[in-house]
Amino acid sequence: MDRDPAWWRSAVSYQIYPRSWADSDGDGLGDLPGITARLEYLCELGVDAIWLSPFYPSPQADAGYDVADYRDVDPRFGTLADSDALVARAHALGLRVIVDLVPNHSSDEHPWFRAALAAAPGSPERERYYFRPGRGPGGTRPPNNWESVFGGPAWTRVTEPDGRPGQWYLHLFDVKQPDFNWASPEVRAEFESVLRFWLDRGVDGFRVDVAHGLVKQPGLPDWTRPTDPLDDAEEAAAHVRDRAAPVPTHHSPCWDQDGVHEIYRSWRAVCDSYGTPARILCAEAWVEPPERAARYTRPDEMHQAFNFDFLLAPWIAADLVAVIRASLAATDAVGAPATWVLSNHDVVRHATRLGYAPGTRRRNGIGAGDPQPDRALGLRRARAATTLMLALPGGAYLYQGEELGLPESTAMPDSSRQDPTYLRSGGAELGRDGCRVPMPWLRDAPGFGFGPSAHTWLPQPEVYGDYAVDQQLRVAGSTLELYRTLLRLRRELGLGRGSLALVEGYAAHVVALESTGPEGARVLVVANLGADPVRLPEGAAVLVASGPLGPGGAVPTDTTVWARWP
Repeated sequence: MDRDPAWWRSAVSYQIYPRSWADSDGDGLGDLPGITARLEYLCELGVDAIWLSPFYPSPQADAGYDVADYRDVDPRFGTLADSDALVARAHALGLRVIVDLVPNHSSDEHPWFRAALAAAPGSPERERYYFRPGRGPGGTRPPNNWESVFGGPAWTRVTEPDGRPGQWYLHLFDVKQPDFNWASPEVRAEFESVLRFWLDRGVDGFRVDVAHGLVKQPGLPDWTRPTDPLDDAEEAAAHVRDRAAPVPTHHSPCWDQDGVHEIYRSWRAVCDSYGTPARILCAEAWVEPPERAARYTRPDEMHQAFNFDFLLAPWIAADLVAVIRASLAATDAVGAPATWVLSNHDVVRHATRLGYAPGTRRRNGIGAGDPQPDRALGLRRARAATTLMLALPGGAYLYQGEELGLPESTAMPDSSRQDPTYLRSGGAELGRDGCRVPMPWLRDAPGFGFGPSAHTWLPQPEVYGDYAVDQQLRVAGSTLELYRTLLRLRRELGLGRGSLALVEGYAAHVVALESTGPEGARVLVVANLGADPVRLPEGAAVLVASGPLGPGGAVPTDTTVWARWP
């Protein structure tokens, strides 16, 4: 394992969605022993760390992001001994382990929330959450007009112990995910204790779910959500292009409140108390503009924050250049690395997202009745986008299966959907199940080798067999081999720890960069997003290309090349 105390500044981390990675016992649900058995695959891939989505005890109302016990493992996934074995095996293989932490809300089956329901209004138990009286005659209306991210009101009324209708509790997500009240000293002390529990068991850091949501504006005022440029690809494109005049954050009373930073300073102190190499914090913070997002990574706060502007940028050269510039300027200003990402468990996979014309797709689900992507085009662009991303300085996160070029499941039967977004919206939003389908390992095995049975918790598209690991491993030109080559070269050349400069003189449909490693290796990166082929400089030696090159080594459309400067 790399002993660099600042390993996180350039690390490539691989997200594992535990229920969909590998099933060891045939019940159709992935588990921790299944992960442990497949870790060598990730060593051969060439990543530095793994990030595990939640595996804590949970009623699974939101696939584990509704936590009932922060100090144990859900029996569906294994035991604490299994988690210890996973961490030990990962460390023996040179992989660091980042676990998901869900501090904005718990499950309604958490002992604290059950105690709150049994206690009286105004009690210490209820102060750990947001319980408020309703408005109107008899308190029949919610305390404010906030809406749940998953659809419907963000408040649910409880029945008091004496049987009468009572207070309302806040849940910015599912009704089974009550929000913690971070003004409570008990909540703050509890989560510092949770951090120490897992750090003592050897984990190397935490991905912090909904990091921008913990603190709410005092008084919980009404708020009407404006049209959000992050919700629509066309508007997002215009927003990115207009970085010369950044749009202020839509500063709602429930998101990105300044009080969150005090919490993360205290967490950073806990992590730093474990010495070197660093134990890290990575923020999931859907915050704009990038200058505001970068505040989460100031020197005494988190180490990383996902760059969602990059994930959302359309396949247009000017937009990509704008977001790369703005991201690096914002993180440089606070002394932090950028953290690049193209896919995760909450968005349409980029091999599918990029199979549409820029500006035509939202990020939340595709169904059989929707216009279908061009699968070949999406894969070609996804390979080019990843080749661009892995040349950039800073950290990067990969999502399981993207190294296979896995597409979204876009024809899943509605009867198979489990995402609360789909359920609470009455089907208006299809949700995130399409990017969470179990991994294909072996084309000709039941369940494509996901486990010892043919059962999988979500149905696998038949086409997944063509993307299985055994169909790509050591097959020249495969997407898996492209990722292995990119990660090897990135490490050898030190591109994650290097510097970046834009290269002038190319056409408007080209992203051209010079990435320089710490030892002085200069790499020309050319991404051609236009229809016309692009010539490399005379004498440039191609190191890797996302796809076949044209006559004379020309870079064809939707292709990215790394080359040594002449």
